[in-house]
Amino acid sequence: MKTGWTAMEKRQLVIFGLVAFALPYLLGILMGIGYYGGSDVSVFPSAQMYYPAAGVMLALLLTRREDSTLPRKFYFCFLALTALMALCAVASVLVPALPWAVISNAILMAGTLISWVFYFLDGKARRTAWGMRLNRWVFAVFALFIVLYFARLALLTGVMVLLDPALAAEESSAGMGGMYFAIMLLNLPLSFFLAYTAFFGEEFGWRGFLQPLLQKRFGLRGGIVVLGVAWGLWHLPINIFFYSPDTWGLSVLNQVVLCICYSVFFGFAYMKTRSIWAPVLIHFFNNNAITLFTDPSAIQNQVLDWTSVLLGMVVLAVLYLPFFASKVFHSGPAVELPFPTEAQPTEAAQPETAE
Repeated sequence: MKTGWTAMEKRQLVIFGLVAFALPYLLGILMGIGYYGGSDVSVFPSAQMYYPAAGVMLALLLTRREDSTLPRKFYFCFLALTALMALCAVASVLVPALPWAVISNAILMAGTLISWVFYFLDGKARRTAWGMRLNRWVFAVFALFIVLYFARLALLTGVMVLLDPALAAEESSAGMGGMYFAIMLLNLPLSFFLAYTAFFGEEFGWRGFLQPLLQKRFGLRGGIVVLGVAWGLWHLPINIFFYSPDTWGLSVLNQVVLCICYSVFFGFAYMKTRSIWAPVLIHFFNNNAITLFTDPSAIQNQVLDWTSVLLGMVVLAVLYLPFFASKVFHSGPAVELPFPTEAQPTEAAQPETAE
C-alpha cells in the first residue's frame, strides 16, 4: 500500500539529502580538482561511505530530540568519525604531500574501535529499537549471499571462457595463489571488526532509513528500484574520478544497474532479518572479497567495455532480481525504525555491556 510522507519524514529527508547527496557532490568538485592535479583521491570514496548514516543520525537527533530510544552515544561517536574522515578527504587535496590514505585508515580503525564501546554503552533496548541487533537470520542470508557471490564469479568466468579462452587464461594466470587466498580469507573477520563503520555508514542510510520511506511512497518493489537508482547515482563522483575516469559514462550505467540488483537482495536481507547487520555484513563481504583474488587497487582507474558490462548486468539480473518474488515483497509492510520494544530505556537506565 502506497502512502505519503508525514511532515516529520519530509524534514528528515531534507536533512538526509543535504548530508548524503549534496555533500559528496560538492566535495566531488574538490575531488576532481585533486584528481586532475595529480593528488591521491582515494580518501574521498572511503569518507563518502559515512555520509548516508551521518545524514540519518543528524535528521533523527534534530527531529526526535525527546526520543529516549536513540542510541545517542553511538550516534555522536559516528558523527565525529564522519567529520574526521571528511576533513582527511579535503586535506588530501589541500595538503597532498602528507600520506592521507594512511592517516585516514588509522582514524577509521581507531574510530571504529571506539564506536564498539559506545555501541554497547547505549544498551540493548536502544540497539533493539533501531535494528542494531544480531539474530540467526542475519547469518543465514549472509551465507546465501556468499553462495550467490561465487556463483556470479563462476558464471562470468564460464561465459568468458566461451567468448575468449585466451583472455580467460590470461585472467587466471594473473590471479593470486592459494596461500594468498587463505591469508586474506582469515583476515576478513579482523578487517570487519576494525572497519565495519564504513559499511554501516552506507547501510544505515540506504536500508535502515531511505528504503522504508521509498517503499512507503512507491510500494515494496517500486521503492527498491527507486532506491537502487538513487544509490547508483550517489556514486557519480567516485565513478568519474576514481573507479573509471576514462570510461565514466559506462561506469555510471553499470553502477546504477548493479545497485538496483543489489538493492533487491540487500532489501530482501534487511526485511527478512529486521537487522541492519545483515546488509552491513553483505556489503562488507561484497567490497572486500576482491582482496581474496587480486590487489584491491584494481578497482581504481578501470577501463570498461560494453561486452563485459552487459555480461555483468545479465548475470546480476539472473541472480538477484528473482528475489523480488520473495514473500517479504508480497506480505509487507516495509521495515520501519524504530521497532517497538517491550521495555523502552529511560535516561536513568544502566547501559548493558553485552548482547
